[in-house]
Amino acid sequence: MNIKRFARLRISMLVVTAAAGALLGGGTAVVPSVADAAPPIMRAEATRITLQGAVNVRDIGGYATYTGDPTKSGKVIRADALGKLTDADVQKLGTLGIKTVIDFRTQAEVGAQGADRVPAGATAVARPISDAGMYLKMVQAIGSKDPAVQQAALGDGKAEQMMRDTYLSFLSADSMAKFGQTIKDIAASNGATLYHCTAGKDRTGWMTYVMLRAAGVPESVARQDYLLSNQYRAAADAAQRAQLKQAGIMQNPDLLIPLQVVSDEYLNTAVDQMNQQFGDFGNFLTKGLGLDAATIVKLHRTLVG
Repeated sequence: MNIKRFARLRISMLVVTAAAGALLGGGTAVVPSVADAAPPIMRAEATRITLQGAVNVRDIGGYATYTGDPTKSGKVIRADALGKLTDADVQKLGTLGIKTVIDFRTQAEVGAQGADRVPAGATAVARPISDAGMYLKMVQAIGSKDPAVQQAALGDGKAEQMMRDTYLSFLSADSMAKFGQTIKDIAASNGATLYHCTAGKDRTGWMTYVMLRAAGVPESVARQDYLLSNQYRAAADAAQRAQLKQAGIMQNPDLLIPLQVVSDEYLNTAVDQMNQQFGDFGNFLTKGLGLDAATIVKLHRTLVG
């Protein structure tokens, strides 16, 4: 082993040891200062998986951690719903070594959108996480076809409040247990895991933000990954609004925009609630998500090495 490789391995061990020690003690991990560590990087297009039946699918490999080592490709894929995948899409996913597909959608969402199309050899896991009723409220408002009803339900900041309520619900006991179990599953997996919700941006975005931070990716980089959904979903969401207006279903489809996007404000709603309930991120991982130090170390080994 050459000197550079040895040094990087030792740095990585120091970071994981520091994180584990802090978690066991209930405090915040202190990452050792490394003068020659590579700065955090962002990869956008390089990690996207282009499909015809889903628009927000990407491998989370390629993000540098505090050690400078990147997260591995081929371990975790985040996505939107898989019910509209084409045969070619399913075949493409089948080449990625996916062993587990975890569906965060509620029963109402699955009933309306249809079941996932899962690649051969992958195990489908239903793990519904509440969206605080946001999906049903949106569908009811659209289905009314009444501009006044739609304005009353979604206008004047109501859509934004629905989103804030959704993000607050991520800190409920049931939601935290399911997010925590997903991290445990990924830490223990020797194959690729795909998880998704409906749009692949809120429950999926929070899950990815938390997991990347737990693996040692800087908060600012994890946040940028979360915000990428706006880039990947923009065209499909604009087309949906145009279709609703053309069909005479919505006079003002722009009422949907706050429900279609992600934002720092939405993410901060969950982060602020997390800090209020648990004090810091380390306590959230252990007391909120139920992760022990051994699981955090396993996660780092699985996602980083």
